[in-house]
Amino acid sequence: MIIVHHLENSRSQRILWMLEELGLPYEIKRYERNKATMLAPPELKQVHPLGKSPVIEDDGQVVAETGAIVEYLVDKADGKLGAPANRADALRYRFWLHYAEGSMMPPLLLKLVLARIPILGKAATKKIQPMIDVHLDYVESELSKRPWFAGAEMTAADIMMSFPLEAARNRGGLNESRPATIAWLAKVHARPAYQAGLKKGGPYAYA
Repeated sequence: MIIVHHLENSRSQRILWMLEELGLPYEIKRYERNKATMLAPPELKQVHPLGKSPVIEDDGQVVAETGAIVEYLVDKADGKLGAPANRADALRYRFWLHYAEGSMMPPLLLKLVLARIPILGKAATKKIQPMIDVHLDYVESELSKRPWFAGAEMTAADIMMSFPLEAARNRGGLNESRPATIAWLAKVHARPAYQAGLKKGGPYAYA
């Protein structure tokens, strides 16, 4: 049985969605953020030295980092939701799988951190928004060409992209001016597996 160490309002919601899509049995160990700092509780360090979520345990193996967990689950499910057979689609799959955390999340996280700084934070976030807009425009152009990030079918790349786009919708300027992206988010949120993961995961501010 896979154990998911799940932190409220975090990237780990993607793992619950993916497990529901794959139909793999799992159980959840929930953690709440510190209400003052919004950081993960120290108990997570007993699972993995970094004290971050998501982390999964499976057959005695501890796997951390969302992208690594996603690839582990694709392998466990014999390639389901993995790279498409078409070479061009497979390349897109790998790109978006890594782009989500490597390129898109950093400016969104930076904006969140800066927004918490009194007085100077507001001015600083205005300088970050153009960086985020570059990514949102790029995503919009790509989703205008195909229904899912890698091609005609949903893959784990879509699961990886869900959190940064939900965060962008919440605090990064994503709105109806980018209709293909908004439609993609609505399509994701309507999936039964997404709804099942959301119900099991508890508080999640971005859906």
